[in-house]
Amino acid sequence: MPGQSSLPGFDDAPAPTDRLFFALFPDVDAAERISQCARQLRAEHGLHGTPLKTERFHITLHHLGDYAGLPQGVIAMASQAAAAVRAAPFSVTFDRAASFSSSPRNRPFVLRGDAGLTELMVFQRALGVELTKAGLGRWAKPAYTPHVTLLYDDRAVAEQAVDPITWTAGEFVLVHSLIGQTLHVPLARWPLQR
Repeated sequence: MPGQSSLPGFDDAPAPTDRLFFALFPDVDAAERISQCARQLRAEHGLHGTPLKTERFHITLHHLGDYAGLPQGVIAMASQAAAAVRAAPFSVTFDRAASFSSSPRNRPFVLRGDAGLTELMVFQRALGVELTKAGLGRWAKPAYTPHVTLLYDDRAVAEQAVDPITWTAGEFVLVHSLIGQTLHVPLARWPLQR
């Protein structure tokens, strides 16, 4: 209640300011094609959301939590997991666009795919296994829908085919996202190689 004092040790936790996640980023050409696709679909469907900046397009592999400050222990465990993953570079292809219906407002409008994401799904599961071994199993979610967010909009758009956008994933990245600042800072990169 307003005006009430709080007891020591029972204060509200500070608001999260930092997010950690593993991601794959498209190469420069693919990122530009994604940007063009976002602008075209935005105009085609009369969407009002602003497309993400080209350098922010990515595929989230595993969300590792939101924190007030950077948790060095989580970064160390995530780095241990990443270093243990062995995989060759692989191709990813997105060939559909649709809105996620996760909320009635500010819905993610995303690129999706099926057959062109099989190797990505295998890699994401392998990274999840290593996260579990490193003590971060709570973040290794079995349900996974690979996508690239194009923009956010209140309007829902039904799934539609788009010209395929393909690139070869050659590395994965541990990303520090500054919540509310639309800024992604790569903390570490691991090459994909056998």
